[in-house]
Amino acid sequence: MAEHRSMQRAALLDAARSLLSEGGTEALTFPALAERTGLARSSVYEYFRSRAAVVEELCEVDFPVWAAEVSLAMEHAATAEDKVEAYVRKQLSLVGDRRHRAVVAISASELDAGAREKIRAAHGGLVAMIVEALAEMGHTEPRLAAMLLQGVVDAAVRRIELGAAEEPTAITEAAVAMALRGVRG
Repeated sequence: MAEHRSMQRAALLDAARSLLSEGGTEALTFPALAERTGLARSSVYEYFRSRAAVVEELCEVDFPVWAAEVSLAMEHAATAEDKVEAYVRKQLSLVGDRRHRAVVAISASELDAGAREKIRAAHGGLVAMIVEALAEMGHTEPRLAAMLLQGVVDAAVRRIELGAAEEPTAITEAAVAMALRGVRG
């Protein structure tokens, strides 16, 4: 029974990822989740109390995987500057990934305070990854520099997600160039 519930929950999360990725916030409804998974609509409520609860769990499940990919990219970088570049590039390369699209599809205002705090903590962990490299580069306030660097990444993510006039590659290259010029001081 527990294994069946676990499989159903995983199927619901996978369906939620697809819905958010394909149609954004409006697409994530309990009737749509039920239709995608073959469950009765009332059954979906047995697993999640709200759309925000679905997104919160997606964040808990998917964000560590995403962060591990960023961390792995940084581990392969030889210098502190290369780590900064890998940090930016990897995050921007994940923008098209449906795990990432699902996590950002619903605005923080639709989540309760607990969910928003979990997302902030996860982002804090991501920012913490780059602090050491920035300290190596001589920044006197590497945590502040890391937060500002993440601001550049976040702005590029939003630009890519908006389907801006520029190609995602051009946005990535501009963000990498800006980040590297900025962290070099």
